[in-house]
Amino acid sequence: MLWSLNDSGHGPVLLGFTTAGRSVGEVTVAGAQNTDWEDIGAGRRGTLLVGDIGDNLAQRPSIAVLKVPEPGAGAGAGGAIAPTARYELRYADGPRDAETLLFDPADGSLVIVSKSFGPPGGIYVARRPSSRAVTTLRRTGTLKLDDGEAVTAGSVSADGRTIVLRTYDRAFAWRRRPGEAVDAALRRRPCVIDVSLLAEVQGEALALTADGRAFYTVPEGPEPALRRYGSSAGAS
Repeated sequence: MLWSLNDSGHGPVLLGFTTAGRSVGEVTVAGAQNTDWEDIGAGRRGTLLVGDIGDNLAQRPSIAVLKVPEPGAGAGAGGAIAPTARYELRYADGPRDAETLLFDPADGSLVIVSKSFGPPGGIYVARRPSSRAVTTLRRTGTLKLDDGEAVTAGSVSADGRTIVLRTYDRAFAWRRRPGEAVDAALRRRPCVIDVSLLAEVQGEALALTADGRAFYTVPEGPEPALRRYGSSAGAS
């Protein structure tokens, strides 16, 4: 199962499909608002984390991450789920745009990478996000990418060992060292994955397989193509 979403201008809906690209339905997140949903990832114990983190004008006083139970494979159109937690987050150094939400399975931290068309994006961390009060996102570093590499999505493998971030044309990978936090790994220089993502045009999604050996992407637009990239699978 893969899960995706639409960004601002759409409802609070999760889009489910198989790794073969077959739609399995849409699920509404009850009581939620889609201000600018930008990323989704797997949390602990069968949960999904929905990142309402987009902010094109860098003016939102706070952003949010919703934790919801992952719907079953048989979830159909018209289904609904309720969030089990909502984390309100605020940047320590002021609002900024972001499209990348990462979850650290080792300690439960939320990591957000800001989107920048100039200098490389910043790495922001909420070590112990609270659902009862606003949690401050602390900047812990800057990506070691070239200027203009605007990060549009990212993923951490289920085993926690591999991290991949993407831009509109390239993808970058980090292999975590034992005991290393996600944000600490991101402060190192990455490996450049030998694929071109330019054909996707508006590519703002990426999901790693559980073992981190391949990833899926899907671009924006009507009837988008699901692609799989891997060391042996190539693209499909």
